[in-house]
Amino acid sequence: MAESPTRDVTALPETVRYARRHMNFGWWSLLLFVSLGIGLESLHGFKVSWYLGVGEETRRLLWRLAHAHGAFLGLVHIAFAVTCKEREGDGQTWRTIASPCLIGASVVLPGGFFLGGVNVYGGDPGLGIALLPLGAVLLFIAILLTALGKSSSQVSTRGEKPRDSTRRKRGR
Repeated sequence: MAESPTRDVTALPETVRYARRHMNFGWWSLLLFVSLGIGLESLHGFKVSWYLGVGEETRRLLWRLAHAHGAFLGLVHIAFAVTCKEREGDGQTWRTIASPCLIGASVVLPGGFFLGGVNVYGGDPGLGIALLPLGAVLLFIAILLTALGKSSSQVSTRGEKPRDSTRRKRGR
């Protein structure tokens, strides 16, 4: 049996590494948060009292918000991966900051909602909710840098003639 060659990920172009990282992160996030949603539906379906009790509205709300934000951010990662691939040749210094900000927001936002619902104090969320402002700022920075990077790459190509890659140079 022949061994499959191992791929050296560091040999791949930087854009491909970013795209793969976010594509993988996005799909695994979707799996995790869809599973969380199924778990929440199961708690609801089996009428679990510590989840459906009268005083547990805050817990239900926060855990649903964790599920929704996590799944949504998984889709944002997939869109970010596609954006990286589409803009492969552009100057992409924006990506080095936007990428970790997006990953951080995808951990902190749903994590803050979920942790805020673990210990509820008389209808008020737990201390985990304090993570939300950080997650919101990280998400804002990631989206802003991606939008500005996208806009600047479109502006820089305006007015230039499109290159014809099929045209051959003739030597005389």
